[in-house]
Amino acid sequence: MFQSKKMRVVVGMSGGVDSSVAAYLLKEQGYEVIGIFMKNWHDERVVINNECPWVEDSNDALIVAEKLNIPFRVLDLSKEYKQRIVDYMFAEYEAGRTPNPDVLCNREIKFDVFLNAALQLGADFVATGHYAQKDTFTKEGRTIHRLLAGKDENKDQSYFLCQLTQTQLAKALFPIGNLKKSEVRAIAKKADLITAEKKDSQGLCFVGKIRLPEFLQQQLAPKKGRIIEIDANSPIFRQNGKTETLHTLTEPYHFHPTDGKVVGEHIGAHFFTIGQRKGLNVGGKPKPLFVLATDVAENIVYVGQGHEHPALNRKGLRVRNAEVHWVREDLRMQVGEKREYLARIRYRQPLSKAMLYQENDFLYVIFDEAQSAITPGQFVVWYENNELIGSGVIA
Repeated sequence: MFQSKKMRVVVGMSGGVDSSVAAYLLKEQGYEVIGIFMKNWHDERVVINNECPWVEDSNDALIVAEKLNIPFRVLDLSKEYKQRIVDYMFAEYEAGRTPNPDVLCNREIKFDVFLNAALQLGADFVATGHYAQKDTFTKEGRTIHRLLAGKDENKDQSYFLCQLTQTQLAKALFPIGNLKKSEVRAIAKKADLITAEKKDSQGLCFVGKIRLPEFLQQQLAPKKGRIIEIDANSPIFRQNGKTETLHTLTEPYHFHPTDGKVVGEHIGAHFFTIGQRKGLNVGGKPKPLFVLATDVAENIVYVGQGHEHPALNRKGLRVRNAEVHWVREDLRMQVGEKREYLARIRYRQPLSKAMLYQENDFLYVIFDEAQSAITPGQFVVWYENNELIGSGVIA
């Protein structure tokens, strides 16, 4: 809809087709558009340069901005990115957890530091090229913003926005959320934008593709340790008549070296994550080996054969109450309450039915079907239909 009053929107332009079309559509709709490229990274030693270098991306964003005849600038947020994202990532890996930097980048950088910078430029909104949607309604006199899945099911990125607040959503626009990727590329081609056929970036948020081992080794020194295989038929996995409780269903597996046998050597338990298959360099097994658990204190990586291994598949997880986030604050659960939602534990994973239980210590999430590779540090997200209701860091 054409705006009767020109409202100012700052678009986070990454140099890709999605944010380019977001800027194009907003200008077509009558907004005053300013394009900003966020420079979040300076260290080229660990960036795979032919996979989306920031200089090329910045240049592409500039060319698109010139084509659209909109102001453009580069904003250096590398200091904030290091403090809020990189340092957090190092700390999480060192503690044996696996963080999700893209979720954090949206919460801490795009919709915090970047948003504040945009507001200082007099912006009414910030916009990104996310495949997500937003709508707004009034409930008991309060304005409430809903975060909805993108129309393109194969590209839906609402998962990465799962930590946004009502305040952040109030200032957010997602211009391509109601489009499919093919439609976005078609619009870019018709508008003769240089990014129309550009390959999608697979790297860290506004950084590029990173060589993760080298990235982590900047601060986490390699340290040789044992790889111990846990047999799928081990007595550890037998219930023996035990009653299943919220606690037992969500308790991560903790192994002892005597529970299995040494089958190889690794360069550091903090470099591995649950469900990982590559990088173990242990052969000669009937089935592929997967990481079941890591013990960073003892520097041990526990593995098991096959994706059906019992330690790799669990029906439940839990989130510390301090790390539970409700996008819909008005739907926050009270202690003792339970509620059914659709949930996922990783991006692009099909949604699964789950029952949420809010207790004094944790929010427990119990799935109807066992989930593979539940990983501490990652985000569990729950939906009602296509609306993202809340999220939390898996404990």
